[in-house]
Amino acid sequence: MSEWKKYKLDDVAQVQTGPFGSQLHQRDYKLKGTPIITVEHLGENKIIHNNLPLVSDEDKERLSKYILKEGDIVFSRVGSVDRRAYVYSKEGGWLFSGRCLRVRANKKIVDPRYLSYYFGLESFKEHIRMIAVGATMPSINTEILSGVALILPDLEEQKSIASILSSLDDKIDLLHRQNKTLEALVETLFRQWFVEEAEESLETKALEKLIMFDPREKVSNNIEHSFFDMKCLSESSMAIAEGIKRTVNSGSSFRNGDTLLAKITPCLENGKIGFVMNLEKDEIARGSTEFIVMRANDGVSPYFVYCLARYMDFRNTAILSMTGTSGRQRVQTSVLKNYEIKYSKELMERFHQISHPNFIKTRANQIQIRTLTRLRDTLLPKLMSGEVRV
Repeated sequence: MSEWKKYKLDDVAQVQTGPFGSQLHQRDYKLKGTPIITVEHLGENKIIHNNLPLVSDEDKERLSKYILKEGDIVFSRVGSVDRRAYVYSKEGGWLFSGRCLRVRANKKIVDPRYLSYYFGLESFKEHIRMIAVGATMPSINTEILSGVALILPDLEEQKSIASILSSLDDKIDLLHRQNKTLEALVETLFRQWFVEEAEESLETKALEKLIMFDPREKVSNNIEHSFFDMKCLSESSMAIAEGIKRTVNSGSSFRNGDTLLAKITPCLENGKIGFVMNLEKDEIARGSTEFIVMRANDGVSPYFVYCLARYMDFRNTAILSMTGTSGRQRVQTSVLKNYEIKYSKELMERFHQISHPNFIKTRANQIQIRTLTRLRDTLLPKLMSGEVRV
């Protein structure tokens, strides 16, 4: 590693904090305009495009110092200070908020993509968490981030490493987009056939006739089960993150084909819903007590149940049924049982036949995503340390 050199971040990049609160207020947000990235929009090395606040052209010009360019890296300044996201060309021209820091690489010394992956090293993230200030709300600033140490190979090797890792990320992103399309097709079909364009001749049924809510399972206690908590559910897809093996004698229980619906605020409002299809055959898993488990009755497609859980009118009904204190409100399952929807056996069979290949393909993509993610995460520290050379 003789050709690898040690730097401070300040030697290879410029760190800029976002606009102060006095420069931009929530009341300045508009219905149309330029997106502004805040901490909530920092995903795993990419920008999340959901619920982006917008600012006017006048404010964008006034805040031009905070405009992002392709290759910039946006860091969380407060809270989860190890979160960062790379800025792609589609996000160039956007702004970043005062709760963030922008890292702009000197491309003559460091490749921006390489730097973004370097920031993803678990050792680096742990270091950032350690040097953050504040006990209740950790924070970092330009001085702290500018002073962190880096060990970098020459620029050409940086680009080669970044190319390998980004090719894996590109494949993962492609599979995610495929799954999103597959889900959207099935959800559209659900709305057309059972809601928006449902034939008047179809029977109207309450959900208690179609779905079992929180079905009881015979579960052995004092042995390990796959356990899933609320973090395992996605806000925008059916995918459920891998659970962990642990001994648990309480909570919800479910099996493949079940739909998990968050019953607590704000998880339900945020879209925390999942479709279970990653268990072993006949395996029964355990999960959070804050899940509502929805299982299709005989003659009902499990895919119908998942699409129903994603349907906005159904979710609004669930949200309006919530009772309890403001911070811990929960859905009343009894209200959901009385929710009505159009149904026919023949239409349900057709829906299942059309939806089934989409869900099977989605499951195969999920397996491939996890395999590629493990490969990327295994290669990352090896490439960044020089243990594996390219």
